[in-house]
Amino acid sequence: MLSNKDIEDAYSEKIRGFLASNFYVADAEALEDHTSLLDQGIVDSTGVLEVIGFIEETFGIIVEDSELLPENLDSVHGIAQYVIRKKN
Repeated sequence: MLSNKDIEDAYSEKIRGFLASNFYVADAEALEDHTSLLDQGIVDSTGVLEVIGFIEETFGIIVEDSELLPENLDSVHGIAQYVIRKKN
């Protein structure tokens, strides 16, 4: 059975790949897990909708309006943790 760390790493890799292929990320490998996607200009308000669509389609969860919070969607780590919480 995979540990939470292994699961988070796998999710983070998927998320990082999505960001690199859909948004301007100079170096996806250098994108740190806690870097703010909004503050760095990687994702804007419209891009958040794309991220939500990716989360719902890739991980099979529904993002509720009440969950549209920076701590859930503003970093690779935040998104991965959010997905883990929703799937458990």
